[in-house]
Amino acid sequence: MVNYAQRDRILAYFAPVALLTTPLVWLFLMWIGFAFMDFALSAQLDLRESFIMSGSSLMTLGFKFTDELPIIILGFVEAALGMMLTAILIGYLPTIYSAFSAREKFVSKLETRAGSPPSPVEMILRLNRVRVLMNEGQMQAFGAEWEDWFAQLEENHTSIGALNFFRSPKPNRSWVTASGVVMDSFALMISCIDAPHFRSLAVSVRAGYIALRSIADFFGMDYAPDPYSTDPITIDRYDFNLAYDQLQEAGILLYADREQCWRDFSGWRVNYDSVVRQLAEITYAPYAMWVSDHILNPDGTDKRVLAQLAQAKNRRRS
Repeated sequence: MVNYAQRDRILAYFAPVALLTTPLVWLFLMWIGFAFMDFALSAQLDLRESFIMSGSSLMTLGFKFTDELPIIILGFVEAALGMMLTAILIGYLPTIYSAFSAREKFVSKLETRAGSPPSPVEMILRLNRVRVLMNEGQMQAFGAEWEDWFAQLEENHTSIGALNFFRSPKPNRSWVTASGVVMDSFALMISCIDAPHFRSLAVSVRAGYIALRSIADFFGMDYAPDPYSTDPITIDRYDFNLAYDQLQEAGILLYADREQCWRDFSGWRVNYDSVVRQLAEITYAPYAMWVSDHILNPDGTDKRVLAQLAQAKNRRRS
């Protein structure tokens, strides 16, 4: 069976190959389209010569010429459009790389904070160990960093659609899992940790789910734009209790009313629960707690593939 790392290496080719193929398809369609226009407007060119004329104009080679005003005008227009497409491609690639580099800087930084695979509980525990968690100034700066990252993410991933499918250099990293883990971490801090300065992180959570919703709108995804805090989420109470117990065992001061903590966390999570799950699925994100665990097991095996294999075995036995 193909493991996740092998599948990730294959999927890594999808976005760059598609991006580089797109202008070639445009040039091909221009060549075909102008060839037929040349054939329709010229009294001298047959179909074969029309294709040669179109290719000569598109590539600005100039080895084919006919002294007919409509064909001369079409030749100038086609040559100009061909150069414009080339210029767009030359300018487009550095822009994509710049946006990709800015995104991946924070994705790679998350590994030092939240582990690999990333976990919101591990992120809180590590922040607590280095005495950042209860430091109001440092936590506000930390939340502001991610708020800025979410704003850049929304702008880049809606204006440059291909960027959504550019995968991280390492198979265990993803911008989708980074987004989900950071929002889950902040939601846990706001709802569970008994300290008033965590309320300021609500702005970062809001920036996160607004960014992901904008990207979801770009892909036409279905989600509730104004959900109720009591709407169901894909995380069950048992998993939340495990997270609460881990934080409690680490000596972090939590609110005593666990039921209220669950209601508050669920009320935050419902704003991005469906969106982050759908984005994880279309990008085939690596395993991360509460983000892509509906797709993959912790060992990287595909839950859907395993289910299909089990069904096939049952059918053979019957």
